[in-house]
Amino acid sequence: MDLGIRDRFIRLWNEYFGGAELPIVFYYTDDERRAELVKPGAGPRCIMGHLTKVRHGESLGFNFDSVGCPGGKRYLGFTDVILPRFEYFLSCGKPGVMEGERYKKSPEIVRQFMENMPELKAPAKFIVFKRWDALEEADNPEVVIFFARPDLLSGLFTLANFDQVEPAVVAPFGSGCMSIIQHPYLEKESACPKAILGMFDVSARPYVPEDTLTFAAPMNRFVTMIHNMDESFLITSSWEKVLNRTSKQGG
Repeated sequence: MDLGIRDRFIRLWNEYFGGAELPIVFYYTDDERRAELVKPGAGPRCIMGHLTKVRHGESLGFNFDSVGCPGGKRYLGFTDVILPRFEYFLSCGKPGVMEGERYKKSPEIVRQFMENMPELKAPAKFIVFKRWDALEEADNPEVVIFFARPDLLSGLFTLANFDQVEPAVVAPFGSGCMSIIQHPYLEKESACPKAILGMFDVSARPYVPEDTLTFAAPMNRFVTMIHNMDESFLITSSWEKVLNRTSKQGG
């Protein structure tokens, strides 16, 4: 990690976003010393519950055994196994077998959704999550994740679109972990990497405050956003009005 980029963003974030909550990052590694490894069965099954600690400054690492949720194991790239009868689980359920989440109207829609869903294969044994200010030179962040309220999201959204003709932010359907891990990680290989707006997953919503969504960008795209900050709308009175309101609301 270029510590100059780390420190520059912190300075600009404080200047233009009023010192709001810093983002967290993740990357894959085979070095288990980069963060404390979460033990199997420790804490919530959903990885979103663990990330609250990371948002408060604690660095955490996960491997296949650390992740309690089968979907989480898949969307972090540790397995390609799909929950049996998943098409019923995500839709209407199956009487006497399982209760459906009813996030899709029918099993057939789920099957078609799964056919088109991208797959992620973890490139290393561990995935490490750190808050931005905890990054060290030996770290190699691949995705940057913000947990933010609407006013701050509007700033991130507009900054991502600042130098783009086509839409630079998308909001694909998926689980909470899919929206902050799988989708933005795969975007880093795109010709024009997009940021992902997420945390619309009803099942994962209890793990974040009621007024919070996520904005996740591949690191290669995020560095460009940092370089654009000083010449963007962030220097205008329009943004100053929004920032002043955000400051009064406590970020």
